[in-house]
Amino acid sequence: MNIWLNFLIDSLAFGATFMYGSTGEILTEKAGHLNLGIPGIMCMGGAGGCLVLNMIGKSGLPPFLIVILGILGSLLLAMFCGLIYSFLTVSLRANQNVTGLALTTFGVGLMKVIMSKLDATVYLIGPKMMYRWPFAGRQDSLQCLGVLFFLAIIIALLASWVLFRTRVGLQLRAVGENPATADAVGINVTRYKYLATCIGSGIAGLGGFYYIIDYMVSQEAYLSLEAFGWLSIALVIFALWRPHMTIIGSTVFGFLFSCSSFITNIPGIQVTMAAKPLLKMLPYVVTIIVLVISSIRNKRENQPPASLGLSYFREER
Repeated sequence: MNIWLNFLIDSLAFGATFMYGSTGEILTEKAGHLNLGIPGIMCMGGAGGCLVLNMIGKSGLPPFLIVILGILGSLLLAMFCGLIYSFLTVSLRANQNVTGLALTTFGVGLMKVIMSKLDATVYLIGPKMMYRWPFAGRQDSLQCLGVLFFLAIIIALLASWVLFRTRVGLQLRAVGENPATADAVGINVTRYKYLATCIGSGIAGLGGFYYIIDYMVSQEAYLSLEAFGWLSIALVIFALWRPHMTIIGSTVFGFLFSCSSFITNIPGIQVTMAAKPLLKMLPYVVTIIVLVISSIRNKRENQPPASLGLSYFREER
């Protein structure tokens, strides 16, 4: 395969990690909550899926069932983290930023404890071919376009359709824009905030699971997962709070983030060790540029929800 085409496909596959995280964060932010716990939730999602695979890896279950159970394990543990965040920020009205950062610290630490106790030959080597269907036998970048990659695209498109084409999405966006008004017309604000945060957390958790079990297929992959959680939050701005735009944005982020390693493999081009960290800053630089441009244009549809980061007190309505 042509080196450039191979790199483009690899960027697309790598970007699915961000696609999961940013799609989940968009759903949460549309409900008015800035969840800085996404890095920790992605870590917990990865650990949850690997834990389930470690438990059933030698059970002799059908491959499709092993795939489904691994996904469910990732979803449930990540959604549990989202439930903790929702309880603290919605019911107890704790500060969203502090809660999110605490959840990230907790999630990253607990993931390292869980992953250090698992047997990689059980949760990683065996299920690899199952999750990489239908390109499991390939030796190029196509091998990474497996079950979880296509699931990421489906979830992003479905989330966008629900947000902008259904009554549920309209009410969710109303909660994020003005929860007091939404409450006044009979929308259950607390329910929407809980559901959006828990579902969004579950989706983000799949990103961590995908990175470990499908893209990297490495026992040490979980050690670099936290950084991709922060990139996923940055991608929300790049995608202008539209889930379907994360498909494009994640590919761009994957391309920019991989540039440092790809450029060194091009004959005739030499990159110093000092330049590699600078190249890895490109996704953040592009995000800042997009943020500046969207702020200058000042289109309401390109701005975050009006009540983002603000706790809702019904008594003050």
